[in-house]
Parts: sequence; structure tokens; C-alpha cells
Amino acid sequence: MNIRDKRWRLLLVLPLLAVAVSLIYWRGPDWSLVKDAFTVVRWEWVIAAIGLNLLSVIARALAWDTTIKQSISPPHPPFRLVFSAFSVGLFGNAVLPGRVGELARVAVLRRRLNRKGTTATLVGSVFAHRMFDLFPAATLVVWVLLTAKLPGWALTSIALVLAIGVALFVTAVALARSQHGEVEGLGRVRQLIARGREGLAVMRSPVPAAQAAAFQFFGWTCQLFAVWAAMRAFHIYEHLAAAGLVLVLINVATIFPLWPGNFGLVQIAIALPLVNYGVDYARGVAFGVGLQAIEASVGVGVGLIFLAREGLSYATLKEFEQVEADRGPADTAERHADRALAAAKRQ
Repeated sequence: MNIRDKRWRLLLVLPLLAVAVSLIYWRGPDWSLVKDAFTVVRWEWVIAAIGLNLLSVIARALAWDTTIKQSISPPHPPFRLVFSAFSVGLFGNAVLPGRVGELARVAVLRRRLNRKGTTATLVGSVFAHRMFDLFPAATLVVWVLLTAKLPGWALTSIALVLAIGVALFVTAVALARSQHGEVEGLGRVRQLIARGREGLAVMRSPVPAAQAAAFQFFGWTCQLFAVWAAMRAFHIYEHLAAAGLVLVLINVATIFPLWPGNFGLVQIAIALPLVNYGVDYARGVAFGVGLQAIEASVGVGVGLIFLAREGLSYATLKEFEQVEADRGPADTAERHADRALAAAKRQ
């Protein structure tokens, strides 16, 4: 990236940071009360929440493994390699803005596979894997609507996110079921489209699709109980529906990561609705900080382990971010991941 590009990125980032600081300042609690909330944390519930989040990560990695097995021909990568790549992706999403982790996990697994023509297919498998979030997310939203005290401002955001999710899922199914033949002999662009569709193959296989969806359901269920456990760690003794509301809102608040973790925005999105349950705003903010720290501890902790195992570094992920930032409208997913892969090999 040249100096001019860096200036443009800075001009884009600074207003977002200003918004974040303003939100924390104007909607911020009494920070002394937030600090006090951390002095009475019940650590056994924190450990339980971390364990449940780890189970959620394993389940979601199994869902991606299922989509990969439908997407590429044998021999399939063993689950340990899929989990390693998935964990590196979690770390990337936790420490960098945007969805750099998705690119990172594709590049890491592609390097392990060492098979040409699989990048676009793996990108398609990532897209298919994310689409299976729609089922547990929609179930959770319906349950929350029926049982929780949902603020009006959240209803519009949730409806918009679900509408986009349904549209993307229908598109994925249509692409997966569209006619495709031999890839060899096609032009580069048509090859990429065909291979990307191969990544969506699970969408036309009912049994593996149900299996992937089941893994995602289990992962979301673990996350739900992790939120419930974290609430008890901060002495918030509300029923499971309140935990469901928090899980919905934290996913809405992080769907577009404007800065790492959308820190500040997440805490406000959690604390304001909890006021309706009689939870002090300062305690709600403290809980939001703690919950995000619990989730990050799993993503960052496990991610660092597998980042080192892959022989990569944080600098490599920054190069992935550079690839994402530099892409132009004519670039393709294949070229993005190949450039990221080259960056990883240089480490």
C-alpha cells in the first residue's frame, strides 16, 4: 500500500474511532462502579463460560469440516488441520478489523492441502458454513421475540440482518443447484465461479447439510449457556431468555466489525437492554466487557496456539489484512487467497 492509500484508510478509520469514543463517553457509565463490579466476579462461572465457548468453537469447526468434505474430492484434510485453520481465522477476526480471519483460514488450509484449484472452493465452503448460522440464529430470534424484553431499536436491526441472511441463503442454494460441468477448459473467471459453486456442494446434499446445521445449532446452544454462565459470574440472575437477548444483540453488534471487536458498541448494546431487567447500567457494561473478554480469550488463546503451530505470526495476519485492503473491483477471491498464501510462506 502506498502513502496515499494509507492516508485514505486513516481518513476512513478516524471517523469510526471518533464515533466509538463518543458512544463510550456519552453512553458511558460511572467507571468506578464498573470497576467495583469486577471485584465480586465469581470465577467458577467464568471458567464454565470459557469451557462452553471452547465447545462452541469445536462444534462450528466440525460444521466447516462437513462442508469441506462435500466440496473437495478425497483425500479430505483431517479435522485437526481444519480446526487449526479455523482457530487461526478466529484469532484474525478477534484482533483485526473486517473479516480477515476468513481469508486467513482459507490460506492456512490451502497451504496444508497443497492442491491447486482449491482456493475458490474453500472460499465457497466458508460462505456455505456461515449460511448455516441462519437456522440457529432465526430460532434464537423467534424465541427471544416471544420471551424477552426486546428494545424497539433492536427489532429493526434484527429484522434487517435476518432478511439479508435469508436472501444470502437462498442465493447460496440457487448457486449450489445450478448446472455445472467440467471445470477444465473454461476461462479463468468461469473456472473460479465453478469452483466456488463446488464449495457450496453441501447445499444440495440433505444429510450433510442437516449435519452441518446440527453442529451449528450445538455451537449456538453452547454460546447461549456461556452467556448465561457469564451473567451469573457478574451476579446477574436473570432467566435464559435474557441470555438469549444478549446473544442476539452481541451478534448484531459485531456483524460488521468496524474496529477490533467493535469494543464499546458491544457493551452499550448489551447494557441498555439489561436495564429493562433491573440491571444497573454500570454492571451491564462490566458484564459486556467481561463477556467479550471471555469470548476473546478462547479465540485469541486457541488462535495463538495454532498460529504458532502453523509457523505463522501476527505480522502474517497483517499481510492478510493488507491483501484485503488492497483489493480492487476486478480482483477475485482466488487472487486474494493466493497472495495471502504467498505472504504466509514467506514467514
